[in-house]
Amino acid sequence: MAHTRKRAGATVLGLVAIAAIAFVPATPAQADPSIKDVKARVDRLYHEAEAAQERLHDAELDLADLRSDLSGLEADQDRQDERLEVVRDQASDAVVRQLEGEGISTVGQIVVSEDPGAFLDSLSTMSSFNDLQSSLLTSYDTELEALEIRREATDAREKEIADLTDQLSTDKQTVDDKLAEAKDLLADLEAEERERILASRGSSVRMPSDVPASGRAAAAIQYAMAQVGDAYVYGAAGESAFDCSGLTMRAWAQAGVSLPHSSSAQYGSGPHVAASDLQPGDLVFYYSPISHVGMYIGNGMIVHAANPGAGVTVSGLYSMPYVGAVRPG
Repeated sequence: MAHTRKRAGATVLGLVAIAAIAFVPATPAQADPSIKDVKARVDRLYHEAEAAQERLHDAELDLADLRSDLSGLEADQDRQDERLEVVRDQASDAVVRQLEGEGISTVGQIVVSEDPGAFLDSLSTMSSFNDLQSSLLTSYDTELEALEIRREATDAREKEIADLTDQLSTDKQTVDDKLAEAKDLLADLEAEERERILASRGSSVRMPSDVPASGRAAAAIQYAMAQVGDAYVYGAAGESAFDCSGLTMRAWAQAGVSLPHSSSAQYGSGPHVAASDLQPGDLVFYYSPISHVGMYIGNGMIVHAANPGAGVTVSGLYSMPYVGAVRPG
C-alpha cells in the first residue's frame, strides 16, 4: 500500500510539473506596431523627405547666385579683352614705325632730324605710352588672375552642389523606401483602423468660413485657401500640387510679392514678427533647422502644404515645432 501511494504521489507530481511547464509563457514575439506608432513613423519619414527637399531648394538658389556672379565676371573679362586689344594694336603700330625707320639709332635720328627737340618730345611720348601699356597689361593680368580664382571657386561650388544633389537624391530614395515599408505596415492593419488614421491626417480643425484680411495679404490667403485639398508633391509649386514653400511662394506671387522657393530663404525675406503680433498672411516657420513653412490665417490656424498624406490643409499654429514668423511685402 505504501509503495502504491508513493507511485501515485510521484505520478501526481509529474503531472503538476508537466502542467507547470505547459503554462510557462513562451518568449513574447515582437508586437505588431500600434496605429499610433505607425502614424508617428510615417509622419517622421514625411518630414525627413521634406527637409531634404528644402535643402535642395537652398542649394539651387546658391547655384543660381554663383552662376550670375560668373556671368558678370565673364562680361568683365570680355571688356578687358577689348581694352587689351587696343593696346596691342597701338604697340604693333609703334613697332612697325620703328622698323620702317630702318633701324637708325636714336643718336643718329637726333642728328638727321630737322627738329631734334620735337623728336626727343616724341620719345618722351613713346615712353609715356609704354608706361601706359605696361600699366594696362599689369592691370589686366591682375584682373585675369582674380577672375580665374573666382571661376575656380565657382566650379568647386558647382561640384559641391552637384554632389549635394546626388546625396539628396540618395537620401530621398532611402526615405521613399522606408516610407513604403511604413505604408505596408499601415496596410496590414484592420481596415477600420486604417481609415481612421488616414482621416486623422487631414484637417483636424474646422475650416474657417472667413479670414479677416485685406490688401495683398487677402490675395495671398485667397489663393492658398483655394488650394486646400490639392496634393503635396516634393519640389512642386502648382498648379494642382505643392510642397510647403512652393505653396507660400505661389500664394504671395498673386499679391505681387516675389519669394524664393525655399522655407529657410523665405524666413529671411521680410521683417520678423512675434507670435503675439501675427496677422493673417504672415508666414510661419517650423523645425530647427527650418524645413517647413505655412501661412497664418487667424484664430490660431494656418494653411499649408503639409505632407503627401494630408496634402494642402488647415492645421493649428502649434501643430509642429514653431520657430518664428515673417511678414512678406
